[in-house]
Amino acid sequence: MHAWICDNPIGPQALTWKEVPTPEPKAGEVRVAIRAASLNFPDLLIVQNKYQMKPPLPFVPGSEFSGVVEAVGEGVRHVKPGDAVAAFGGLGGFGTQAVVPAASVVPLPAGFSFPDAAAFLCTYGTSHHALMDRAALKPGETVLVLGAAGGVGTAAIQIAKAAGARVIAAASSDDKCALCREIGADATINYSTGHLRDEIKALTDGKGPDVVYDPVGGDLAEPVFRSIGWRGRYLVIGFAQGSIPSLPLNLALLKGASIVGVFWGEFARREPQRNAQALTELATWYAQGKIRPVIEHQLAMTDLPKAFDLMAARQVRGKLVLTNPA
Repeated sequence: MHAWICDNPIGPQALTWKEVPTPEPKAGEVRVAIRAASLNFPDLLIVQNKYQMKPPLPFVPGSEFSGVVEAVGEGVRHVKPGDAVAAFGGLGGFGTQAVVPAASVVPLPAGFSFPDAAAFLCTYGTSHHALMDRAALKPGETVLVLGAAGGVGTAAIQIAKAAGARVIAAASSDDKCALCREIGADATINYSTGHLRDEIKALTDGKGPDVVYDPVGGDLAEPVFRSIGWRGRYLVIGFAQGSIPSLPLNLALLKGASIVGVFWGEFARREPQRNAQALTELATWYAQGKIRPVIEHQLAMTDLPKAFDLMAARQVRGKLVLTNPA
């Protein structure tokens, strides 16, 4: 098999495409022939040694992928060789094969394409857990989505609309705002040109949003939290801007608001039954056409360096997917 190897975590420039021995699955493991893998922001952090998980060297990055089961280890019952699956394994996705724990592998329903499946579990799992579980989103509530044209942002827009909410999408360009309206946002804010707090106030009749979905962090966090509605829920998804904000806690007191952490990977590990229920609902919405990953770039697996360059230049709307020949 071939894979992108990280043996010096100083950034994507140190990755090398190498031929390595094809591993055999042990008990409770599955080997998947990878058809497609998606690029997520944590994939960049992990090869820069900036992620909370620091795997032993060398390792193959790539947390999310889809493909066909080639072999299963002892005790694996829910999938068999030949099955189409998606996996969120944390590592191993940027290659031609990967061995992952069977618990991280989900059988794909008929009609689920490999590129869509590779772009699905992490972003839609995160956004569903955030909005439906952590925020307890109700029909008719208003959700403000920051970084709305990215992978988790586009998923959040679609899930909030499927749940009956009103969505205000905030993004960094007019082009990205247009994409958000195309996939269902009721209103948009270009926060690179406008006055963010004034626009939030105008679009919510002065009440503020009920839920804020924030994968950006940085200097957007405080003005947005100052704008949140009474009993608002501020969802901490990540820090794509790079800096981790510090919020004055008196604002939470004055607004009766909650700052809510969202860590889908840990939720899936600790509460697998609830995660399975969420994924079942998401698969139903996908089959009904209510949600579908936005994939702007589809590159060959060997083009991973170009994919990282696009992500670093903030030129990815939705998700970026890498594919292997069938």
